[in-house]
Amino acid sequence: MTTVSQGPQPTPVPGPVTDRKTMGGGRRRHLAGVGENAGKANWIVKAVLLIICFLWVVPVIGLFITSIRTPDAANATGWWTVLKSPLDATQWTLANYTQVATESNMFRAFINSFAITLPATLIPILIAAFAAYAFTFMQFKGRDVLFIMIVSLLVVPNQVALVPLLQLYGQFGLNGTFPAVWLAHIGFGMPLAIFILRSYMATLPKELIESAKVDGATHFTTFWRLVIPVSVPALASFAIFQFLWVWNDLLVALIFLGPGENEPMTVNLAGLIGQQGQGWQLITAGGFFTMVVPLIVFLSLQRFFIRGMVAGSVKG
Repeated sequence: MTTVSQGPQPTPVPGPVTDRKTMGGGRRRHLAGVGENAGKANWIVKAVLLIICFLWVVPVIGLFITSIRTPDAANATGWWTVLKSPLDATQWTLANYTQVATESNMFRAFINSFAITLPATLIPILIAAFAAYAFTFMQFKGRDVLFIMIVSLLVVPNQVALVPLLQLYGQFGLNGTFPAVWLAHIGFGMPLAIFILRSYMATLPKELIESAKVDGATHFTTFWRLVIPVSVPALASFAIFQFLWVWNDLLVALIFLGPGENEPMTVNLAGLIGQQGQGWQLITAGGFFTMVVPLIVFLSLQRFFIRGMVAGSVKG
C-alpha cells in the first residue's frame, strides 16, 4: 500500500482566538475581583458609621436608664454615674412606669393615638395612589401643570395653614374632634405621597399598561389589580413616613384636639410635667411607651423602605 505524504504539519501559532480566550478569562477574573470588593466599605466609612450610631444610641440609653431610676437619684446625679455602681439596687425602680400606666390615662391616650394615626395614614395613601396613577398613565389637559402645583406645596410650611384651618374648623364645629386632625394630616401629607407614588409608577413598563388596555381592562381594573400590587414598596415607604409623623406629632394634636378625652399620647406626655417642673422623670418612662409602636412598624416595613426611596431614581 502506498502512503501519501501530506508534508510537514505547520506549528500552531497562537492566533486571535487563543488571545481572545486568554484575555476573556483575565477580564472575567478581574471583574470577579471587582464584584467581590464592590460592596465592601473601607475602614473610614465604617468608623464614621460607628460614630453616628454611637451618637444616636447614647441618648436613648440615657433615656432608658433615667426612666428606671428613682426621682432622688435622677435629680442628684447624671445617668452616666450608674456605670460606677450598676448593682446598687437603691437607685433602680419601676415606679415611673407604673405611675405613667395607671395614673396618667396613658392607655386611653394610646388608643386615641391609633384612632388618629391609622386613618391619617391609610386615607392619604389611597387618594394619592389614585392621583399618582392619573398623573402617570392618563392624559388630560393641564396634567403637568397641576402636578407641579401639587409638588410645590412641599416647600410651604405647614404652620402657615394652622390658624386658617383652626378658624375654618371652628365654623363647622370640628375643633376637638378626630376628623379635624385627620383632615389636617391628610392635607399636609398628600403632596409628598403623590410625589413618591408618581415617581415609582413612572418606572413601571408602559407595555404592562398597554397590554391590560388591549385586553379590555378599565383604568380602575388596571389600577387595582395591576399597578397597586407592584407598587407595594412605594406604598410601604410612604406609610412609614406618614405613620411616624402622625404618631409623634404634638403641634397639630395640641391645636386641634388639646388635652381631654381625645388627646393622643404626645399631648398626654406633655401634660405629665407640672407647672413647677415636677414629674419630668415620668417623661422618660412615658417616652418608651410611645416608642414601642413606631419601632414595630419600622422593623416590619423596613425591607420596603429603601426600595421605595430609590424608586424613580433610575429608569430602564
